[in-house]
Amino acid sequence: MSLLDRLEKQIVKKSPDTPLNNIKIYHDEYAEFKEQVHKQFIETVNRQDLDLLNTDEEQEQQLLKIMESIVDSKATSISRSEKARLLKEIFNDVMGLGPLVPLLNDNEISEIMVNGPYRVYVERKGKLELSPVVFKDNAHVLNIINRIVTSVGRRIDESSPMVDARLKDGSRFNAVIPPLSLKGPSMTIRKFSKNPLTAIDLVKFNSISPKMVSFLEACVKGKLNIIVSGGTGSGKTTLLNILSSYIPSNERIVTIEDAAELQLMQDHVVTLESRPANLEGAGQIGIRELVRNSLRMRPDRIIVGEVRSGETLDMLQAMNTGHDGSLTTAHANSPRELMSRLETMVLMSGMDLPVRAIREQIHSALDLVVHQQRLKDGSRKVINITEIVGMEGDIITLQDIFTYKLEGVDSYGKIKGSFISTGIRPRFLEKLSSLGVLVKDDWFTN
Repeated sequence: MSLLDRLEKQIVKKSPDTPLNNIKIYHDEYAEFKEQVHKQFIETVNRQDLDLLNTDEEQEQQLLKIMESIVDSKATSISRSEKARLLKEIFNDVMGLGPLVPLLNDNEISEIMVNGPYRVYVERKGKLELSPVVFKDNAHVLNIINRIVTSVGRRIDESSPMVDARLKDGSRFNAVIPPLSLKGPSMTIRKFSKNPLTAIDLVKFNSISPKMVSFLEACVKGKLNIIVSGGTGSGKTTLLNILSSYIPSNERIVTIEDAAELQLMQDHVVTLESRPANLEGAGQIGIRELVRNSLRMRPDRIIVGEVRSGETLDMLQAMNTGHDGSLTTAHANSPRELMSRLETMVLMSGMDLPVRAIREQIHSALDLVVHQQRLKDGSRKVINITEIVGMEGDIITLQDIFTYKLEGVDSYGKIKGSFISTGIRPRFLEKLSSLGVLVKDDWFTN
């Protein structure tokens, strides 16, 4: 057992039944003591010429023992459990992510939002709540931001006051500092799940029905081009991850993301991640360049984490040129609105295409829209599974295969509803059958 683990056992913890947002925020009476320990620790490390930036587990234990000896020498009248807590907090401040560590370790928290030093919000089970965690001041928040971005080779300063990065565990990180952020440094962390959700979990959470899961599995195995749509935090990436798990292991997959989040279990996967500009403003490689390059990598499937701009045209062209079974996500409030969003994003590529040509490209490239939504009670549901049928005049025609029917709210404030099949059999079933994919008639009955 590591020294940090032993410290964890010594710390007097709150009752597991006490909600995080019911704990009173208190003034840190040991602030001056922590500053003294921090200062002496840095002096000792510098004197011994130790590196704080590039450490392995053994070196971290060595540094922790140095700090422990400093705390022991200064904290003669402090209880053992309080001393363990202080040592852990100081070590996290110097070597880790400070006050964020307990939030990152809490498996119930899916997102952390720092709005300045004294307002740290978390998302727990789909609901936002104010946490008791506080930073000392703006400089403390900025120090944590700098530690994160430096560790991944990024930078943030007045000339470049926004940054996207990825933590060591894969969590997605975004920070904005003054002058863009008027109330001090701000950061948002979308936590990376150590145990990715499965289709069984989504059924258990009543986010999707078993029939819908079986239908989507058949669509992925049958090499349909699928786009997952929804609002921010609706669970698009989670669903994309689950859909990608149905891709046969003998196919070559290329994934393209801004910050790598997908956790594919197949062996033959190439993971590409975009790169921002360097200090001189050069060297940027965006999603669009990666999509183009992926076509030269002999992929069976291309998975783009999210299309936001001109890369949409490249993705559609890839789907139209033999890369069947490709997957992506996009922001939209409904399948119909998604069609308009895709048109707009294609125009952002700089190509002066007539609207009808864009719509022809969309309907010939995409087979299926899976629309996900976060409801008022915090739950996430697959609201529509919609087939892109074709064109009627200048309009892309859509038809729902499955929908979610709202039925009201129960006494606990939870939304009630049911997943229903519209009874329409999609036109691509013949294609699935020809590829040897099992199609069940009971999918389309209630």
